Amino acid sequence: MKRSTLFLVLAVLVIASLVLAACPSAATPAPAAPTTAPVEAPTTAPEPTAAPEPAPTEAPAATEAPAATEAPTEAPAEEPAAAGEPVALTCDEPIKIGLISDMSGALALYGVMTNRSFQLGMEYASGAAGTAIDATTTSYQFGDCEVQVLLRDDKGSAELTATLARELIERDAVDLLVGTVSSGSTATLQEIAKESQVPLIVAPAAANDITGANFNEYTFRVSRTNYQDFINLCEYLTTQYDTFIQIAPDYSFGYGGAASARDACTHFGGEFVADDIFAPLDTADFTPYMEQIADSGAEAWIVTWAGGGFIPMFQSAKEFGVLDSMGMGASFFDNRTMAAIFGPVADKMQGKASGILYQFQAPDNPINDWLVEQVKARYNEPPDLFDADGMNAALLAVHALAASGGDTSGEALIAAMEGIDFDGPKGNIYIRPEDHVAIQDMYIIKLVDLAAPDFEMFEYVTTTRPEQPCLLPEALQARCGDLPIGSLSGQ
Repeated sequence: MKRSTLFLVLAVLVIASLVLAACPSAATPAPAAPTTAPVEAPTTAPEPTAAPEPAPTEAPAATEAPAATEAPTEAPAEEPAAAGEPVALTCDEPIKIGLISDMSGALALYGVMTNRSFQLGMEYASGAAGTAIDATTTSYQFGDCEVQVLLRDDKGSAELTATLARELIERDAVDLLVGTVSSGSTATLQEIAKESQVPLIVAPAAANDITGANFNEYTFRVSRTNYQDFINLCEYLTTQYDTFIQIAPDYSFGYGGAASARDACTHFGGEFVADDIFAPLDTADFTPYMEQIADSGAEAWIVTWAGGGFIPMFQSAKEFGVLDSMGMGASFFDNRTMAAIFGPVADKMQGKASGILYQFQAPDNPINDWLVEQVKARYNEPPDLFDADGMNAALLAVHALAASGGDTSGEALIAAMEGIDFDGPKGNIYIRPEDHVAIQDMYIIKLVDLAAPDFEMFEYVTTTRPEQPCLLPEALQARCGDLPIGSLSGQ
């Protein structure tokens, strides 16, 4: 039995968005539009294109950052890092992009990340800062073409998301939609985009169904999927451990996560030695579950969970010695929540490695360098978990508009985005034409100091580039082409 230990932590921020989709509450009314796409007749499969090979990613040198704070500050007077070559677009009238994000609701922390980095992405691509038209609209100049970004706050409510999306399309005549944080609200956006034939770029929602069961040709994503999370994690985890057991919440999100983890870890050579454990989401006493985990004989336990249940779960795991005798598999998450959730078990975490979708210390490329410098200068903190998604959404929009020659029709933008690739803060992003999944770098990083100043708490370990199976519903599986369907093995 391998004796190294691994403590890996769930990406609570992303998972929280899925909880909003699955668990209705008074604060989040049921969406006004269906959240599941109706079954469609098979569509013609797009011509597959080869994913570009990204340049190897190396660990960047450590950089100093100012103390973290919530309040924006003025940019410093020194010369900023060079942006990329400005993109020139063609248009007869201003192009409008409707950006919907949670700016004041339960997931506002992630919405703020997405908005600030989307605006920075537009600035990077245009070569100049935007001009405020009003409190929620910013104009960017791409040669002789004006692109306006109209920001709307959905407050984490799927019903409000639907209202805002329809207003943006019908009243403001936007050409593209971008958003949103909650996967449930994103499902609503998907239906509206399809009905209106206005393409949607998804960031940062991670639910598999967005480019799976709910797929429609107007939906594209730059955010990773939960399946990609587990491919990233399991490819590394199985180099440390041979046998596993897992626990997940007893509802649809938990089942989906457990199935993805089992498939990915098995694909890379791991073995599950016991049936998956499903516990109620509101579990306060994990004693019986920790007994099962401790007695399983597995070398590591994998967690798919959400919300405050982590605290009693870890307390119970510590009491039963599970944190001492077994490794743990999940993914790291945002800077602030890491310290808040895991401070009480910091001694068990130091020196442990895990997967993450983006961490500002991991990528080594000029675009990430620019993003890190700009966010630090303007917000007194480094980019966080979803900043790369926001910037990539802007870059995808701009590159698609350039490829279409300024044609903003749904048909032209779909053709431009299927199979497109571009460089962003995570390196090369490739939009798979079959199902519009974004193939992108993800990372394994090691926690070295939970209390490190300026959130420089990690060391880079390695980069992965997860290729997930095609998850399209049966009626659309003709689009999948040669991709494995439903699982990594294709079974």
